[in-house]
Amino acid sequence: MRIATIILGRNLPETTDALVERFRAQDTGNNDIYVVESGTQQDRLSKYSTSWANWDDALKNGLRFARGFNFGLLDLIRRGVFADYDYFLLTRNTVEFDGPLASILLDEAVQHPDVGILSPCEEGWAEREYLNGRATAYVWHINHLVWLVSRPYIECLMERHDPSHMNLLYDGSNFRGYGTDTELIVKGYMNEFATALTTRAIFRENTDLIRDHADLMRTEPYDVNQRLVFAEGEEWMRRKYGFNTRLQMQAYAKMAYDRYFELNPHLDHHRLSRPLAASGVRFRYGRSRPRAESHRRVGVSRPRPDGRPPQQ
Repeated sequence: MRIATIILGRNLPETTDALVERFRAQDTGNNDIYVVESGTQQDRLSKYSTSWANWDDALKNGLRFARGFNFGLLDLIRRGVFADYDYFLLTRNTVEFDGPLASILLDEAVQHPDVGILSPCEEGWAEREYLNGRATAYVWHINHLVWLVSRPYIECLMERHDPSHMNLLYDGSNFRGYGTDTELIVKGYMNEFATALTTRAIFRENTDLIRDHADLMRTEPYDVNQRLVFAEGEEWMRRKYGFNTRLQMQAYAKMAYDRYFELNPHLDHHRLSRPLAASGVRFRYGRSRPRAESHRRVGVSRPRPDGRPPQQ
């Protein structure tokens, strides 16, 4: 089994280089690493960069994760090497880990052939309360910080007629991507591909990089970006699906999840053992953003204690 790791970065070459070197030190042999420069300035390119989004709009605004991962996958297709890989590890360059990551995820994915998306667990998520002692369980929502995605899953959902960085897999019309990862999970379940969370591999997101180096990354200050993430994402959900809150989007995903297990009862032992509300996180429906009444950090519901999504 071969993996293509696609690292998405912008204007932080030292951070990207360190991540490449960490992968090379911990995961060898069957893992080829590609670095996507998502609108990076020429003097801030990683020494390991393999593709560079350098048109005017990309240099000005970046690609963010949805367009960025589309661009990276499209580059592999254009190189003629996409079909050489069985899995694609799509990660942001703000991810950090200590032990092996890609090899553990690959080993776990092989044991779960029904899984199209596999996420390691961020060290702050209260995942063990959901998994109830199991190493891996299928979920209906997990933020895309680092995902191992199977080639059959991508081939099932990818745009074939006119692929671009706007539409290859993710819906790039949602610039900052809020909700697009949930959309891919829903599409997966509707096409018999599960999404799983595993605690066999642990990572952490270095949010200090995002907070302290927004100027180098040529993005908005953290708090400004967060407001834009919510506003643009909720408008995208309303326009595309008629949903007025993220919770409605998650309810849509939960229906697809439940239907998947109705059709595949032999996989029911991979189902979450209790609902999200059992961990003390309660949301209100409404036109305004749902507010968490608990400040606990829950990976499969909200990746931050304040209920905000990760910086895009």
